Amino acid sequence: MTLPRGKDFRPSWPLRNGHIQTMLSSSGVRRQLLPRAAHAVREGAEAVTIDGGDGVRLSGAYTAQRGGGPSRGLAVLFHGWEGSVDSTYVLQTGSRLLADGWDIFRLNFRDHGDSYNLNEALFHSCRIDEVVHALGDIARRWPARTMALAGFSLGGNFALRAALVAPRVGIPLDYALAVCPIIDPSEGLFSLEESAPWFYQAYFMHKWRRSLQAKQAAFPQHEYFELAELKQSLRGLTESLVKRHTDFGSLQAYLDGYSVAGDALMAMQIPATILTARDDPVIPVDAFEKLRLPPEVELDIADYGGHCGFIRGYGMTSFTDDYIAARFNAVACGRAGSAGTAPAHGEADRRDQ
Repeated sequence: MTLPRGKDFRPSWPLRNGHIQTMLSSSGVRRQLLPRAAHAVREGAEAVTIDGGDGVRLSGAYTAQRGGGPSRGLAVLFHGWEGSVDSTYVLQTGSRLLADGWDIFRLNFRDHGDSYNLNEALFHSCRIDEVVHALGDIARRWPARTMALAGFSLGGNFALRAALVAPRVGIPLDYALAVCPIIDPSEGLFSLEESAPWFYQAYFMHKWRRSLQAKQAAFPQHEYFELAELKQSLRGLTESLVKRHTDFGSLQAYLDGYSVAGDALMAMQIPATILTARDDPVIPVDAFEKLRLPPEVELDIADYGGHCGFIRGYGMTSFTDDYIAARFNAVACGRAGSAGTAPAHGEADRRDQ
């Protein structure tokens, strides 16, 4: 089976600009222009609460495939930071996989979507235990012959960390795919402050402040922040909340806590793919080029695509839909056997760079 590769994405001008790709990826314009089929995963979706362990509750949405025949398997999707189960890229990917015969589960991380009232403690990026526990609960409640996971940006980082742990805790995960994941938070996240155009930080900070205010409204008896703290930079606000709400002794210790840089992925036991773009203005490509990876992990660096964009044209559909569907379908056809060719291609990519 020939699988699509990052090098196959060759958009026409002006979509060869990483900033345009990135800005369009989550824009309202894109949501309006997407075909109706891109929203199909919402039709008949069941809103559910998932067990995150230790009393933690996470929200999500389950959609069963409608083809009439047996399901290919269960596809689990993780959104990015300040995204949700209804983010455009999640809906589009879920709808494509649904059309291919997959059952779909879209998971909200803590304090994402409308889930602020489910847990008193704040979300932070090191809360991997509750996401892994939720993945186990999903696998138990909707057992499938094949289970595959895809995540975007911070969700891609969570997907890789969950895939590292899954075999050890008995979660029957067959494959994981991360699109433009955060690799080294101490470099990647704060490149928004140091090298990316100002409007990226402004966009993320606006969404984050709004989210924090919604959390405060959900638990008015709990002081999550001081108003002056909301006026700080990305780095300053992150450090304030880390010191106030976590047991990490420093900002650096917190950032290291969810890093997958260096050789952190060498222990991966299941097939996985990392797709990123060389022109991603949010996560610098050198973080990917420094990775040390086992044969199980395919690294695929496209020339174009921006941050979680990969938009093909004026219809606003994304190359990642075909990319993810092809790899998920290969896993479903032969479990790890059919998809095993993908990591081999990734090894070739690293040798060619």
